[in-house]
Amino acid sequence: MVRAVRGAIQVNGNSRPLIHGASKRLVSEILRANDIAERDLISIIFSLTEDLSAGNPAAGLREDGFASTPLFCVREASTEGGMERVIRVMVTWNVPWWRPRAIRQRLQGQGGIPVYLDGAETLRPDLQSDRPQ
Repeated sequence: MVRAVRGAIQVNGNSRPLIHGASKRLVSEILRANDIAERDLISIIFSLTEDLSAGNPAAGLREDGFASTPLFCVREASTEGGMERVIRVMVTWNVPWWRPRAIRQRLQGQGGIPVYLDGAETLRPDLQSDRPQ
């Protein structure tokens, strides 16, 4: 069973360490919330708002491994009134047949549990009430 989940994080500033740290934290939280093992990943796609130019989230994630996971980064479409300093991500993974039945059933009707952090929660307020703690 293939699933995909999205997430976003607002970065405190335009610096390489902040961009890399935010992208690592965001992916880590998505993997944790959805019980995803790195070996089950298909790919990870990042986008950045145009005001984040000092670093590449994919390069930051490579610092923590992910050598066999295809990573890709693109510029987010610029929209009037859009939130600044945001990294968005879409994680695609396989849910193995041997994964516990409860996890497979939880994910059956949805792509996964989205994660929005550090102010990015306002991008999708409709999803926040369903997020488990």
